Amino acid sequence: MVSGPPAARDRERPEVWITGMAWSTALGSGLREVWDRLLGGAGGIRPVPSPHPLRNDGAAVLADLPLEEDPRKRQHVLTRDTVADAVADAGLEVTDPRLRTVFGTSFAAHLDTTGVTSLDDWCAEVTGALGMAHAPVSLTTACSSGSDALLVGAELIGGGDAEICVCGAADVITPAKRLGHSALGTMSPTALRAFDRAHDGTLLGEGAAFLVLESGRSARARGARPHGYLVGAGSANDAVNTAAPDLSGDSVVAAVGRALRSAGRSAAEVAVINAHGSGTPVNDLVECRSYARVFPGDGADGAAGTPPLAFATKGAFGHTLGATGALEAVAVLLALRDGVVPPVHGLTNVMPGFPLRLPLGGPAAFEGRIGLSVTLGFGGFNTCLAFEAAR
Repeated sequence: MVSGPPAARDRERPEVWITGMAWSTALGSGLREVWDRLLGGAGGIRPVPSPHPLRNDGAAVLADLPLEEDPRKRQHVLTRDTVADAVADAGLEVTDPRLRTVFGTSFAAHLDTTGVTSLDDWCAEVTGALGMAHAPVSLTTACSSGSDALLVGAELIGGGDAEICVCGAADVITPAKRLGHSALGTMSPTALRAFDRAHDGTLLGEGAAFLVLESGRSARARGARPHGYLVGAGSANDAVNTAAPDLSGDSVVAAVGRALRSAGRSAAEVAVINAHGSGTPVNDLVECRSYARVFPGDGADGAAGTPPLAFATKGAFGHTLGATGALEAVAVLLALRDGVVPPVHGLTNVMPGFPLRLPLGGPAAFEGRIGLSVTLGFGGFNTCLAFEAAR
């Protein structure tokens, strides 16, 4: 029988196991297939025609979800299929009455769809199509939506309100989203180069990821094996601007600190971080400043010794907006499983002062059992999830 992490067993709140997960990305949909492509340095961004003039026509789109389809249909199919795959990976049926759902997105198809009466209709349509027993919880916290869906699911399990939650997010490329980021100036005119000296913006992508969160009691009772454990979560909002982050990094530092405290872990125990890595100079600078404070490397806050290994996946997946935190949670769990991270696509010359190790030119190995996923959302929504490797 697989045992849970000691820190989780010592707390009164139930352990949260990850017993299933699935993703749909511009690099494919199989867990091993996509992970191997990431480790090999593949990228999913390619020229995608737009009806509007843009700073860049590059985007990461799904090969098996035609762009000419209605955006609402694309959001539905993407979510439905990825949820079904995650539940199957957990060895469960989508109609199991124990399943609760927490779905996130940024705007999904709503910016390009007329007659929308609610921002959560798409969630109910998906759970209804799958025959799921309960109405979904839905949320939108911009680019942190996927991470916050996992945070909410963990709270439902931790509070005894659910035994099993299917949590994650989906987002699709639409003309309005691409035009909006182009007009805002966050879209790169060249390429997405997170943490590179030449970084000049982000490029959009689409995708989905859903994870099955389950109490350790439930998972053990049915003989499930975990992908890993969600041992902590923290969030904070800087309330500074609808788009630009607080340059001090205070909110990011607070979110990471809360995640570590809830996990009962110190900064020194963190082995790997999936950074937000959007490629915009401002966001990259905020992450740089924040990590320098959390992992000072001088013995403060227990962070002496080798700094964590950081990586980022947006150069390969594109910036998938509301889905990004869920996709990156899967990537952290796979990294913890294998003890290796993929190279940061597009990174060749690290920006000055970045305090953590970064993989350049190929995969990089690490040792340790604790990994973080950090997301920075428009509106100051910053969330950190702490995971532990499965035993």
